[in-house]
Amino acid sequence: MPSASPLRDRFADGAQYIGGKLRPGTSGRFQDVVDPATGATLLTYELASTADVDDAVAAACAAFPGWSRATPAERSEALQRFAAVLAARADAFARTESVQCGKPIKLVTGFDVPGTVDNTAFFAGAARHLEGKSAGEYSGDHTSYVRREALGVVGSIAPWNYPLQMAAWKILPAIAAGNTIVLKPAEITPLTALMFAQAATEAGIPDGVVNIVSGTGPVAGEHLVSHPDVVMTSFTGSTAVGQRVAALAAATVKRLHLELGGKAPFLVFDDADLEAAVHGAVAAALINTGQDCTAATRAYVQRPLYEAFVTGVAALMETVRLGDPGDPHTDLGPLVSHAQRDRVAGFVERARATATVVTGGRAPGGALADGAYYRPTLITGADRNSEIVTAEVFGPVLVALPFDTDDEGLRLADDTPYGLAASAWTRDLYRAGRATRELRAGCVWINDHIPVISDMPHGGYGASGFGKDMSSYSFEEYTQIKHVMYDNTAVARKDWHRTIFGDR
Repeated sequence: MPSASPLRDRFADGAQYIGGKLRPGTSGRFQDVVDPATGATLLTYELASTADVDDAVAAACAAFPGWSRATPAERSEALQRFAAVLAARADAFARTESVQCGKPIKLVTGFDVPGTVDNTAFFAGAARHLEGKSAGEYSGDHTSYVRREALGVVGSIAPWNYPLQMAAWKILPAIAAGNTIVLKPAEITPLTALMFAQAATEAGIPDGVVNIVSGTGPVAGEHLVSHPDVVMTSFTGSTAVGQRVAALAAATVKRLHLELGGKAPFLVFDDADLEAAVHGAVAAALINTGQDCTAATRAYVQRPLYEAFVTGVAALMETVRLGDPGDPHTDLGPLVSHAQRDRVAGFVERARATATVVTGGRAPGGALADGAYYRPTLITGADRNSEIVTAEVFGPVLVALPFDTDDEGLRLADDTPYGLAASAWTRDLYRAGRATRELRAGCVWINDHIPVISDMPHGGYGASGFGKDMSSYSFEEYTQIKHVMYDNTAVARKDWHRTIFGDR
């Protein structure tokens, strides 16, 4: 893993990326980037001020005319080069992402980094395929067609759980459609977003198209969302903060894209493959140490399989290997910070009063005691309306509850204000079809839970937000539709003019 010294060398010029160059912040306030596996400080940098945000927006405004007028082929070629640079730097991205987040190296090399390269390659192709309704004479006397145009400067805010991938999900569709962008990553995990922007510059994407401001939400984030020259805001994070972002964006009537919290149900019918469901539940609950808004959090299991499911999940969770994220044999790393570890532990401790902690429910000691580790946790016997069942814990915690009828299971799965993701486990085609129709979530998996692909959209229902990341559907967020209409008659006095001029 990279030591603190190389990271300090890499970011010696600062942790703001504005107009194609690294520079320091000007807030007078400093932020540590901490390795959550050891508690060691990797880097200390000066946070962005509102003036830094202004400079980044100005750089994006200056770059917009040229980038938006580039042909789709030119933008596509730049993104192809971008994907190649990312692939060549894969090892550095993986090691940096692992150390700043505590992600196991096998997760970042198997998921985060290749997913980001693939996403970049996808948008290189998608840049040449902006779709619209075919030109035609819909009124009879006019030819109409649709232009899909770039919006302008996008101001986006990304979370700390997937710093590299979320930077890509925000930046790529925006710039593929011809926009420029200012991204604020989470201040505790800015490093791979900065490297991503540097790679864009190396690939020949013009200075100012991609800018990064590393600052806090109340200062840099709120100023970015409120900025009069920012025409769109895309935010990924908690629902509570999303509500604040929406209020700020409304003041200047910005286009808004929100990907917020989740409380994904994992619905197991009595005809499911039990082994597949057990393995799927443990993997889906523990992905990224449970710090995933699509992670399985509520397992509803039809009563004939319930006891065997609980036994199987507990046994499998106990085999999960916690350890050094840099060790390729480590299955589960620490949470992103000690504060997040303590938050997760608080949920579990409050649940103990009325529920049963079957396995886990504590931080490990020994060699891992200094890190933000927490053992995989399975809880049963919780009240269906209790905090542990309804609130987003964002840690390696799964709650299992039984149900009797299919109607009850589907009702319980949908009993949440969230609607980002859900899965159903069954061998029955009709049950599966009913689940896909009735589960209120933006992504529904059948006999799996977690995989996402660049070609398909990601986004939620209800309190999980609105709008789509990834896929060509994301262009609906990042483009403006313009209807152009040509008269074909060359007649001075149109028939419809009689509604104004009467019978003259």
